[in-house]
Amino acid sequence: MDSAQQQASELKHLVARLDMLLDLVGRAVPPAPRTPDFTRADAFVWHPSPEELEPVERVNRVEIDLLQGVDRARDLLLENTRRFAEGFAANNVLLWGARGMGKSSLVKAAHAAVNAQFAARDSEERLKLIEIHREDIESLPALMKHLKAAPHRAIIFCDDLSFDGDDASYKSLKAALEGGIEGRPESVLFYATSNRRHLLPRDMIENERSTAINPGEAVEEKVSLSDRFGLWLGFHKCSQDDYLAMVTAYAAHFDLGVAEDTLRAEALEWATTRGSRSGRVAFQFIQDLAGRLERRLG
Repeated sequence: MDSAQQQASELKHLVARLDMLLDLVGRAVPPAPRTPDFTRADAFVWHPSPEELEPVERVNRVEIDLLQGVDRARDLLLENTRRFAEGFAANNVLLWGARGMGKSSLVKAAHAAVNAQFAARDSEERLKLIEIHREDIESLPALMKHLKAAPHRAIIFCDDLSFDGDDASYKSLKAALEGGIEGRPESVLFYATSNRRHLLPRDMIENERSTAINPGEAVEEKVSLSDRFGLWLGFHKCSQDDYLAMVTAYAAHFDLGVAEDTLRAEALEWATTRGSRSGRVAFQFIQDLAGRLERRLG
């Protein structure tokens, strides 16, 4: 083999090795996250691995006028959401309190109501709703990067948010809401629902307080998480009158055609068998009633 042939062979061998090296590097380095297409929907679900916003074409929600017994919370949340969508100052919101009283339903309904107002004005602007699951809170910084460059304003929504035991992911939430050099992008708000006002169980707070050298400082970092939410909306167990108002509103909306006395008696019996009254119980009764009448909802 002459010198030229030898050089060609060595070069071929080197190229093969470089191709192998590039292949190994390509496997080790994850692909760059795709830029979300925010025109595909008004609501998305965040998946941190891989970093992706999955569009939700049909959101599971009810109309805002159907949410009875939460008038003040409804008005405050709707106004906060409207101001934010139109580019004005607004607060992160914590909706806390009794189960089944429409906390998550209210968030989704307010989002739809604001976008309906845009549509009524023939505006192409739309507010985006991004759901993040509780177990993915640590990926909030990555989600923020996607939303920071987005052409639309967005509300990040976490349903049933709380922290237990040694869970330290609340620190990611604190940093995303207010902390850090950059802070939260002006185009992003965070809405969360929780059964707990301070997002932490009472026994966890009390344990921190009892075992610390300085009890006040020991719990302040964790309790202060709730302070990152400028607007707190409390939801309490509903009265019998509120419960019946919910049932009546649902029955009228779906045109079930049941006599008022019959509707009232059956709704109260349903609540008694469930041992509670709430918006969720009211809607479950309506679903049962519609089924017995062989009617469809929606």
